[in-house]
Amino acid sequence: MAMALGWGLRPARKGSRPVRSRLVATALIACALCLPSTGHEFATSGVDLELVLAVDVSSSMTLAEQRVQRDGYVNAFRHPDLAKAIRSGARGMIAVSYLEWAGPSHQRVVLPWTIVGSAEDARRFADALAAKPIVAQPGTSISGGLLAAAALFVKSPVVGERRVVDISGDGPNNAGQPVGPVRAMLTGSGVTINGLPVSLPRSSSNGFQSFARQYLALYYEHCVIGGPDAFVIGIDDLAMFEVAIRRKLLLEIAGQPIRPRLASFARSAAFDCSMPGAIPR
Repeated sequence: MAMALGWGLRPARKGSRPVRSRLVATALIACALCLPSTGHEFATSGVDLELVLAVDVSSSMTLAEQRVQRDGYVNAFRHPDLAKAIRSGARGMIAVSYLEWAGPSHQRVVLPWTIVGSAEDARRFADALAAKPIVAQPGTSISGGLLAAAALFVKSPVVGERRVVDISGDGPNNAGQPVGPVRAMLTGSGVTINGLPVSLPRSSSNGFQSFARQYLALYYEHCVIGGPDAFVIGIDDLAMFEVAIRRKLLLEIAGQPIRPRLASFARSAAFDCSMPGAIPR
């Protein structure tokens, strides 16, 4: 029986252990992105988690909505529960990078790989993120965002016990490469992809098409997430951003199995994830 978790969470089947060399092909595909190197020297080579926060900045969200989303990540890193979750790991450290994406040609590393192992580290990361501008662009290329995340893993100066992409989005993949094969490439290398589909009411958007939570959550479940313990947390209320983002980060950092419950919606649509903009059949 298909299972989902609270707020649209849904587990995925287990995958193989990370094999970094398999991502070389992804790096070659994504080399045109010209992502900058971090320039940081890290004192450690091992962390509990390598986490890429891949955040949608497509212009279908208003600047106010973009700001609430950014503030959700900033406040999550300032919350004491996040530092506690990090310290609970075997090494007590994670590496995190913040990536913004929109159309196929817009992927921007806002913060490069950063070691976070204490509340002070987390606050510094939050402060640095809060100081960065938000640059919105047209288009929703989930595949482009995932390829940029894959390139970041190749460039990572540390080795993580787990590797996770935390990707948000307010619509299906509608530009660039099909998302299905890109997802398969990442998950085949042991990377987990978790989803944060954003389905805000049309009244709070800027006139672009708004997708119902049920549709977008199902789309993310079928076409975007994958890998060990993958899940979705959907947002359909602007006021939910901060709590949802913090909860999602805590689950990813803890890396613990989540208690499932039956989904409240019927799995009625089939998706063709090989299409640039997949639609239910």
